[in-house]
Amino acid sequence: MLRDKFLAWCVHCYTALGLVAAAGMAVFIVRGDQNSFHYCVGLMIISTFIDTTDGLLARRARVKNVLPQFDGRRLDDIIDFQTYTSLPLLFIWRAGILPANLSWLLLLPLLASVYGFSQSNAKTGDNFFLGFPSYWNVVAIYLYWLQLPLWVSLSLIITLSLLTFVPSLYIYSTRGGPFSRSINLLYLLWTVALVVVVMRVFDDPKPLIWASLAFPLYYFIVSWWITLQRWFNRRRQSAQSEHRLGSFATETSTNEDC
Repeated sequence: MLRDKFLAWCVHCYTALGLVAAAGMAVFIVRGDQNSFHYCVGLMIISTFIDTTDGLLARRARVKNVLPQFDGRRLDDIIDFQTYTSLPLLFIWRAGILPANLSWLLLLPLLASVYGFSQSNAKTGDNFFLGFPSYWNVVAIYLYWLQLPLWVSLSLIITLSLLTFVPSLYIYSTRGGPFSRSINLLYLLWTVALVVVVMRVFDDPKPLIWASLAFPLYYFIVSWWITLQRWFNRRRQSAQSEHRLGSFATETSTNEDC
């Protein structure tokens, strides 16, 4: 029993390392020089890896059963809002990715994320995120590294903010489900690629950065493929149900006339 509690607390401490990473991100963002931004991106990658792996460890250690008085999910949400939303958006502002007169638009993803995090059904029973799951850390990394045209950056920020309110499905790959194996494998390769970029192994990392975009694009495409498939199936079932009701009403009316 004591061993189980020790392991459970170790998992919670591992999750809390994301908060340590968040503190480091805040310091580097405040400093605001190029080296600090570089280290901040590295901490974004580390915090994402922690968040991706701590759930598996928590289930292995049965933390809910061993430490029922401590809500690990609440801890995770507190850290995630900082490392996935507020600090990455602050990073976008501090790095000057948007001009000063348009920086107020960063309030859109901030408020959208608050809405998304506050939804009781933000994670569905069949292991999907409902609505864009506030991956603003990923957005911030690529906007900073690629220095895209302003209209592309604005379109991406506004579109993803709006998609938070759309009941679309995004794969929760660490909990299983369709495409989870391929997504988890690609995630590991993506993490390695980003670490290589942060470590400055290559003089020109741009080709590797562009190649690494294959993973978030694949994740987005397969998530929307599942979403559209669910929407069309639901619409077809609704149409079939209405057709059956119409047929039943017609048959009933005919019998009454007789």
